[in-house]
Amino acid sequence: MNGHVHLEESDMYESDGKLFLTEAFNVIMEEILHKGTDSEEKVCEWKDPDQLRALLDLDLREHGESHKQLLQRVRDVARYSVKTCHPRFFNQLFAGVDYHALTGRLLTETLNTSQYTYEVAPVFVLMEEEVLCKLRSLVGWSEGDGIFCPGGSMSNMYAMNVARYWAFPQVKTQGLWATPRMAIFTSQQGHYSMKKAAAFLGIGTDNVFIVQVDESGSMRPEDLEAKIVQAKSQDAVPFFVNATAGTTVQGAFDPLNRIADISERNGMWMHVDAAWGGSVLFSKKHKHLVAGIERANSVTWNPHKMLLAGLQCSVVLFRDTTNLLMHCHSAKATYLFQQDKFYDTSLDTGDKSIQCGRKVDCLKLWLMWKAIGTHGLSERVEKAFALARYLMHLLDVVVQCCTGPFVNVCFWFIPPSLRGKENSADYQESLSKVAPVIKERMMKRGTMMVGYQPMDGHVNFFRMVVVSPQLTTKDMDFFLDEIEDLGKDL
Repeated sequence: MNGHVHLEESDMYESDGKLFLTEAFNVIMEEILHKGTDSEEKVCEWKDPDQLRALLDLDLREHGESHKQLLQRVRDVARYSVKTCHPRFFNQLFAGVDYHALTGRLLTETLNTSQYTYEVAPVFVLMEEEVLCKLRSLVGWSEGDGIFCPGGSMSNMYAMNVARYWAFPQVKTQGLWATPRMAIFTSQQGHYSMKKAAAFLGIGTDNVFIVQVDESGSMRPEDLEAKIVQAKSQDAVPFFVNATAGTTVQGAFDPLNRIADISERNGMWMHVDAAWGGSVLFSKKHKHLVAGIERANSVTWNPHKMLLAGLQCSVVLFRDTTNLLMHCHSAKATYLFQQDKFYDTSLDTGDKSIQCGRKVDCLKLWLMWKAIGTHGLSERVEKAFALARYLMHLLDVVVQCCTGPFVNVCFWFIPPSLRGKENSADYQESLSKVAPVIKERMMKRGTMMVGYQPMDGHVNFFRMVVVSPQLTTKDMDFFLDEIEDLGKDL
């Protein structure tokens, strides 16, 4: 026998592996889900990179480690990672934990299949179809198309690619040689994935025309018209406009009906990047923020953000009923998408994707939706709005910056030493240094996490994102008291 390879027995260490999984799951329950959601515990046990490298012993060696050592590895990963399920993790546009969605994620990982064919993913092909249909109906479309993508940036890229194919179908076979110079329009607050998509698709970042916004962060339709005229004067063909529903920093919503009017007049594809703000569609009270979304040609929406489906869960939805998504991306691989299968081959959706292997992303959303219903998801959205309003009311004592109509609360903390000095020459420069220091102290203390950034002439300000349903007014009070405490000597 070649060396010591035993071909007649399994080398899976079945019983060892199952025992390890069971014990590791207990660590996950205790260290992440029990401690990680306890506001008395730290959001993160901060270590500098060199310390962390040493603590984790990342080196991969010739021989494996003992069961005991491996469990310690699991504990270390849990201990030194950021607990995004912690009620005081306000750093990103995702937060908190939904246990039904998490169960869906565990099931997905364990079943370990690819979403491309009914043959290997019968349950999930039918489930994806149902979830996409339901999301489309919330947008206002009784029919259409869609697909789950690995994150909002990819969903936006899909939309741009399909729009280009719609405008210039010859691009698929003949490439960019066969197309004129193309122009894309997005607001100065639009997501950076527009530029990435233009670069990735070979359209070029210089052909992304940046449209001005008003003080609330919404696109100015009159400037969109001006930019279209400018693009045409440069012999570029306007084909794609990206409207944003819920900008990343301010949480602003572009005026969709006015943008739709302009798109229709100019024969352009209108996309709505509602990765962040799409979930307002669940709320009768707040869905007016996306009035006109049904007039779009495509919509990006990330249930992993406001709805807490867990990373990653992003869809791109299309109003199109001519199978553009399939025509644009299909390569008809005969070893995977055989047309003489014994079932309806239209259920093999993999050719709509630019991926081959495609992770199952529908189960976590479906199971959570089954658990709490449309009503529960609506309550989740409305609670986030109510808590954000509560915080804004408290913030009258600090200085609000450029908060939009959503759940992003933007503000400066003015430390005692700068109060009343608004008119001094170095005020802005001094103020810009406050947020980074508070952020460092906050991370090292481990009490909470919140992001900051400069924007459009505003020096560094905090962006507090209120999204987790675990939050209460007590957390909002704590948040402001903690900022005050972290910055009182600055």
